[in-house]
Amino acid sequence: MSDVVFTRTSGWIPNVIREDGELKLTLGAGADANHEPRTFTFSISEAHLAVIREDLARHLLLWSAVLPLCDAAGTRGRLDENAAVALLDPILLAAQADVDALFQRIRWDRGRLIAHGADIDLLGRGRVCAAMRAATETPDGKRAQEYHAGRRRAERGTALGPLDAAILRYTGQYLHGATVPRRLPDAVAPALLPEVMRVIATAEQACAGMRIGRDPRRGNRATDKRDWDRMETTVDAAVRRAHPGLVDDAVGTVSFLMCSQAANRSRSTPMEDDEEAAGHRADLGGSARKTTLSFTDDKGVEKKWLADGPRTAAAEFWEFVGNRSAADNEVFTIEDEEMGEGIQLHFYADSIARITTLREGEGRSDPEYRVEYSLVDGIGGYRKLVSAFVRGGYAALEQHVPWMSDVAEFERARRRRDAR
Repeated sequence: MSDVVFTRTSGWIPNVIREDGELKLTLGAGADANHEPRTFTFSISEAHLAVIREDLARHLLLWSAVLPLCDAAGTRGRLDENAAVALLDPILLAAQADVDALFQRIRWDRGRLIAHGADIDLLGRGRVCAAMRAATETPDGKRAQEYHAGRRRAERGTALGPLDAAILRYTGQYLHGATVPRRLPDAVAPALLPEVMRVIATAEQACAGMRIGRDPRRGNRATDKRDWDRMETTVDAAVRRAHPGLVDDAVGTVSFLMCSQAANRSRSTPMEDDEEAAGHRADLGGSARKTTLSFTDDKGVEKKWLADGPRTAAAEFWEFVGNRSAADNEVFTIEDEEMGEGIQLHFYADSIARITTLREGEGRSDPEYRVEYSLVDGIGGYRKLVSAFVRGGYAALEQHVPWMSDVAEFERARRRRDAR
């Protein structure tokens, strides 16, 4: 049975309880193997309680020093209570100079103190007691996050200027570089916002007219890495040229913003619009020969396309690929049974085969086919060839890439490409 003796309004600061007549400090820290919070306790005296009640700074300093011991306990280990108790007198009862000296020798959680208002400069100079004079009971977690973000940049040798920091705040990446960038003008100081917007305008002008298409080989929402890299390179070059004083972090967050927004626009468009924007939409009206096509994957799943349907063959096929493509399913075929021809896409090898029937099988004889191979340059190359086939069949592919009927010759060409 335990009773709470003392607690502060901020729930995470350690509480004092009385358990079986004994005073103990209790705090939550870390998590167990099931990701549930762990609770640690250790004994204190009435003298310690008196300081904890009256001196917020010393209370927070004790918490900061005990947290590394909780971390060391891990998900199931016991708190080193002797080590925790050994911190009580030196932190709660000693002179300020002695407390400062102690914090030069022990591990402590700097971020916890910064969140509660510690002076960062004084902490850096080892004057922990003076740093805590303005301590607040209510934490500011963002302040600690910003401090840690700055430390990580400093470790990489990056120092942000005011405009660099403002650009990172505008994209929401000041704290976490892996965060998907957004446009947050309210996060920027009004005096710096016009300068930030000039940088953004430079990036927008540089990539105007560029797009990032989808890559169904990696799923229906995946986008073309080559398109992304092309836009990123273009924006980086333009921003560096127009604003040479920006650090890499600021330039990178601007290009990330442009690319991620272009990718999102592509993901939100129907497959037909994506084909049209990429310049590969097949015109299947009037003289188009293809009326029925069969799509199959390497698992034997089949889908039929009919010309009188509402969607183009290319759009239907790439949606089929996006739904079915996987690490163990990278071969897709489009077949026109009526014409006796088809193409087979080998995503694992960036290659394609075109097949046409030279002689139908009669009696016990097998049909005779002509098979030719070619290398493909990324998803853009595949889109071009698929659109050409559904528009004009086997013969329409002739003009787009060189074809090889000799398998050995094709394999040599593929190895030479891969070696490059």
